[in-house]
Amino acid sequence: MNISKNNIITKLFLASALAFSIPALQAQEILSLKKCIETGLENNYSIRISRNEQKVAENNMTPGNAGILPTVDLNAGYSGSVNNTQQYPSDGSAVVNSQNLYNSTLQAGINLNWTVFDGFKMFVSYDKLREMNQMGELHTRLNIENFIAGISAEYFNYVQQQIRLKNLKSAVRLSKERLRIVEARYNIGSMSRLDLQQARVDFNADSSRLIRQQEVVFSSAVKLNTLMAVPEVDKKLIVADSTIMFNALLSKDELWSSTVSSNVFLQLAEKEKTLSLLDLKASQSKNYPYVRLNAGYNYTQNNYEIATYTRQDNLGPNFGVTLGFNIFDGMNRVREQRNARIQTENKQLAMEELQLSLKSDFANLWMAYRNNMELTALEKENLFNAKENYDIAIDRYKLGDLSGIELREAQNSLLEAEERLVQAEYNTKLCEISLLQISANMNEFVK
Repeated sequence: MNISKNNIITKLFLASALAFSIPALQAQEILSLKKCIETGLENNYSIRISRNEQKVAENNMTPGNAGILPTVDLNAGYSGSVNNTQQYPSDGSAVVNSQNLYNSTLQAGINLNWTVFDGFKMFVSYDKLREMNQMGELHTRLNIENFIAGISAEYFNYVQQQIRLKNLKSAVRLSKERLRIVEARYNIGSMSRLDLQQARVDFNADSSRLIRQQEVVFSSAVKLNTLMAVPEVDKKLIVADSTIMFNALLSKDELWSSTVSSNVFLQLAEKEKTLSLLDLKASQSKNYPYVRLNAGYNYTQNNYEIATYTRQDNLGPNFGVTLGFNIFDGMNRVREQRNARIQTENKQLAMEELQLSLKSDFANLWMAYRNNMELTALEKENLFNAKENYDIAIDRYKLGDLSGIELREAQNSLLEAEERLVQAEYNTKLCEISLLQISANMNEFVK
């Protein structure tokens, strides 16, 4: 009678909780993977910092920063002096002493300086700024690709943990049903107290696993909210996916072709090699002479207390051309060019090593992708058999033809089959994400 009363109270409590939770569920937004990515791309701090750094590189790409344009300076100044002067006439007459003579100079002008030719170094500098700007774009793209891969993996990890939570809830229900049967039989004397205690132990063990899994789900939700830069990191999430679906039709040849042509690491390595070649050209610019122009328009006023003239004004333009060539610099020019050639060779070797590494990573990812798809198919079959096996076991258990230990084994086999299946599906999805990332196809997740 007490058991029946407790069941009624429990059902009423669950019904009330469900009634209150339905409006909240209806009001809460259902998040798809695309929505998570879009929110994260807009709010994530690392992405925003990367975009600002790209803007800095873009702002630096100007002819003036490369030294191509002239500089124009406007200046003005005033200076003065106070002196005691003794003048000795050549005719031997008396010395003339002057005390506290104040002389001053006032000047103002505008001046232009322009390096017309420096052995093409200024043009090489501009090319370097352009390459660095493009590298900034590639680094931003790399951060975005890493972010999309990371948030996609965490999104499907959250789906995976929700599936595990659902499986554990099912396991608790099965254990509860077994406990109900054992309690009923114990009350009529057809089962021992040992059977009852074992059923309770198994029920509590499943309940404990369920509680721990709720913590795992919560942690995954917090991480997903953090990646999206949501202020309420502990906000509950409702995602659109309840299963882990993966693309089983990826083409190995197409993915590898895309990797060779579009992988961001390869493109960054190519830019590094280009910068090394530009450094060599910049060093070779010292093999040429340089030409510099200067021009200006100045006004100067000099004031004298003792002189033939008390004031002198100068107003007019000035200009000049400088042609120069470094004949000997201690062999530093030769040394710099040799080192630049070695650095260029090293960048080429690094790029070839990266190509080999990418080829190795791609091969491993493709093998893991194919194997996990086969494992998923196998685990689906195993899960079907495990469910059928448990159905047979519970029917036999209800008839008293099967022990509690054997029923528990069938239940554990079912839970393990569910666990292996969701793990295989998740691993396959991770391989798919990695293959799309290495081949620069992460836009597939935002279509």
